[in-house]
Formats: sequence, structure tokens, C-alpha cells
Amino acid sequence: MNIILVLLICMALAGLWAVMTSLLLRAAIALALTSAILTIIMFRLGAPLAGVFELSVCAGLISVVFISVISLTHRLPLQEYLKRRQSRISRFIFLPFILLAAVIIIFFIHKPILVTLPAMGTITEVRSVMWDVRRLDLFGQIMVLLAGVYGVLILFKGRQ
Repeated sequence: MNIILVLLICMALAGLWAVMTSLLLRAAIALALTSAILTIIMFRLGAPLAGVFELSVCAGLISVVFISVISLTHRLPLQEYLKRRQSRISRFIFLPFILLAAVIIIFFIHKPILVTLPAMGTITEVRSVMWDVRRLDLFGQIMVLLAGVYGVLILFKGRQ
């Protein structure tokens, strides 16, 4: 079996775990795991720059922000927790079936198109694209990082 297909299945299972779990910390960990698997897929497909951004921002910064916010919350009473857990399970019980239907449609009904990947460019091409063509994207990425850091600082300042 192709390693990319195995990684895609693992990523879908981790994403399903992130949605189905009722504990926020487990959901944040599952989301980080999903992002880490996506990073591996990006590296395997020859997109190391996208993989680095995925790993640093999504698996790194976003996970830290989520876990920091979770640490600022309080635990629910047991009865309220059980009630919300049952509500969540009943709301999302259909997700595994939708995932299975999507897999069946993609791999059995609709034949996937085989795409040949272009050869990886040299590092000078990446620099040229990043600093000349996609400068506005870098600005947006920096602003998202700063907003995340500022949000965490405000949350910790409000806690004291």
C-alpha cells in the first residue's frame, strides 16, 4: 500500500478523533497530531516549505494557544460533562459514515487522477517566490503569529 495513502488514512482518523472526543485537551492533541501527519505528507510530496509552515504554525503555535486557553478554563461538574458528552456523540455519530462514504466515492466510484509531481526547485527559486512574489502572504503569516502571541499575553494578564 502506498505510504501517502496510509498517512491520509491516519490523518483522517486523527481528525475524526479531534472532533469526536469530549475532552478539550485530547482534541487539541489530536489536532496537533493531524497537523503533524499533514506535515509528513507535505514533505513526502516534495513541498518542504509548506511542511515547515504547517509544522511551525499549525502543529506548534496553534496547539500552544489552544492548550494555554484550555488551562485557563475550569472543569465542568460531572453531570454537566456527561450530558455534553452524550450530546456531542449524538451530534457527530454520522461523521464516520460520511468519511467512509467519501472514501468509497473517491477510490471506487471516481477514479483518482494520477498526478506527476514536478521536480523540486532549487533553493534560490524558493527564496525568489517567497520574498518577491508572495510577500503579502508572509506579512499575513507574521500578523497571525503576532495576533496569537498577543492573545495569549492578554489571557494570561487577565488571569492574574
